[in-house]
Amino acid sequence: MTTSTILLLLLSVIIAAGLSFYQYLYKVKNQSKLYWFLAFLRFISLFSIFLLLINPIISRKITEIKKTPLPLVVDNSKSISELKATKEASELYQKISDNKAIAEKYDVQLFSFDEEFQSLEKLDFKGNQSHIDGVAKNLKQLYRNTNYPVVLFTDGNQTMGNDYVFSFQENTSVFPVVLGDTTTVLDLKINQINVNKYAFLKNKFPVEVFLQYNGNETITPTFSIQSGNQTVHKQTVTFSKDKKAQSITVLLNADKVGIAKYKAVISSNIKEKNTSNNAKNFAVEIIDQRSEIALISAINHPDLGALKRSIEVNQQRKVTILKPNEIKSLQDYNVLILYQPTAAFKSLFEQNKTAQINTFIITGTATDFGFLNQVQDDLLFKMSAQKEDYLATYESNFNLFAQTNIGFENFPPLEHNFGVVAAKNNVNTLLTARVRNVPVQNPILTFTENGSKRKAYLIGENIWKWRLENHLNKKSFEDFDLFTDKIIQFLVSNASKKNLNVTYESFYNSGESIEITAEYFNKNYEFDDKAQLTIQVVNSKTKVAKKYDLLKATNSYKVNLDGLEAGNYSFKVTEKQSNTTFSGSFEVLDFEIEKQFVNPDKNRLEQLATNTNGKVYYPNQIENLIKSLLENENYIPTQKETIKKSPLIDWIWLLIFAILALASEWFIRKYNGLL
Repeated sequence: MTTSTILLLLLSVIIAAGLSFYQYLYKVKNQSKLYWFLAFLRFISLFSIFLLLINPIISRKITEIKKTPLPLVVDNSKSISELKATKEASELYQKISDNKAIAEKYDVQLFSFDEEFQSLEKLDFKGNQSHIDGVAKNLKQLYRNTNYPVVLFTDGNQTMGNDYVFSFQENTSVFPVVLGDTTTVLDLKINQINVNKYAFLKNKFPVEVFLQYNGNETITPTFSIQSGNQTVHKQTVTFSKDKKAQSITVLLNADKVGIAKYKAVISSNIKEKNTSNNAKNFAVEIIDQRSEIALISAINHPDLGALKRSIEVNQQRKVTILKPNEIKSLQDYNVLILYQPTAAFKSLFEQNKTAQINTFIITGTATDFGFLNQVQDDLLFKMSAQKEDYLATYESNFNLFAQTNIGFENFPPLEHNFGVVAAKNNVNTLLTARVRNVPVQNPILTFTENGSKRKAYLIGENIWKWRLENHLNKKSFEDFDLFTDKIIQFLVSNASKKNLNVTYESFYNSGESIEITAEYFNKNYEFDDKAQLTIQVVNSKTKVAKKYDLLKATNSYKVNLDGLEAGNYSFKVTEKQSNTTFSGSFEVLDFEIEKQFVNPDKNRLEQLATNTNGKVYYPNQIENLIKSLLENENYIPTQKETIKKSPLIDWIWLLIFAILALASEWFIRKYNGLL
């Protein structure tokens, strides 16, 4: 408090006392106790008002004891239950949290984790995942720039996230308490299966299986893959003290469209403590992407054979060379390649007006251009009888699909009638023409797209020379064959737009995230962020139906269906306002990752402790852990003194006191007839 403030306070006392004396005692002959009391009340009220007007700053010294935080983090996943360590986990953390000496030294805070990190309220050990890496990230956010210890009660078996061994921050010492029996027991385990989610019909697809053995004896278990009641693969493997892991790659046949479900099994005649990790289900969706392509020509030409061989490099393509009059039904084909069409193709063009099959038209010196101008309205051909050689120029601004320049400029010229080829509609050109290295406006390879209808035009014959030239330069047909495959892929894929698009997987593993994403577009095919989407999920066996709302994300709507039991499910997504629907199905495979462990991972926990200057403890060493925490001089409570300054005007009781003094004075005067 400054000198000027003190002087003002003294002056306030004098003025308040003087005014009170003058009003009640000055020139008063009978100075009774009543007058003295009224003078006192007046003094109190005046002095209080003066204090509020002066508003001195009051300083207070506050002493605070700051304790080091001590998070106790307990693993709440199913693996603790499988290792029969639930009672042990509950007793151990309570033994530390209830210790009075620990509570005096540390600010003890309780947490639990499974797939999520949360404050410890109740332990049920039913978590489907173990996310120890998430513990490190959350503690870093809570105790930023703080040096503190962590007691981690876990088996060390992580099923999601990054490697936790290197996740904890530098100023954190981790003291893992290992839960579960560390005694090594004999165990066979299917550790991991790598398989593509999709396979093509009539092809073979690889399955990579990683097997693990825990034991010291030499054993020869049997590994098999089953599909329903049928064993599709079976072999004997050998494990020993020095050979505890093996990887097996198996090629399976994709012989039926749909979801093919399999079970990988490893078995032996030796009794194991945990057999739930001896089998693992997996599934592959087999899709039929075979494309039936009709290569139609009225003439014989080397181009026909070259195109057939090039296209059929992709085993999902089948090319049939036909005469125009040999086509029975266009619906049998996905793409029509019309080679140098003439009037003999008239019926094909008429049929295709209804069938709407995508076409690849190749023109040359045998083409009837008058007829071609009549049956299509994409290009206008003004050709003479003179023949010309056309070189190709690659157009880098082509954007229908990704196609690199494979040396088109150096390929032999294509032969064609001389003239002008003009676009009548919007076209997207990949290759343009040159005559004796002089650019002309004619396209050589161009594409059109009108809704779901797609066409491609190749202006010139002798493309077989391109394939041969590619092989001469690269010792392989690969570049040219990939080029033709992309043309066919463009024609096979119909780009019909839908108002409601739903993205989902055909199968999910039990316990993993089940997320379904939807997009809804208005009539202009613009994303509608005001759509109202719901999904109804029905268990195919129990017929139990559940309904959920899809929540809007950035450019989509999402719903999370976690918690579904293993089984087959059908679903229906509905947009309420337009009543647009999308139906589908998926399967949840029976697989619980938390049941795959037979021992705690003490090696990684020891590595974690070493990296963070901590130490691993076992349940029978909990007293040693408590003693170590108490004796650790790196974590001692600190005394912090702070001076808190507050203006007197913030004291509302002083104002109330002044008001009460004035009110009392008025009442007494009124009561005694002095007013």
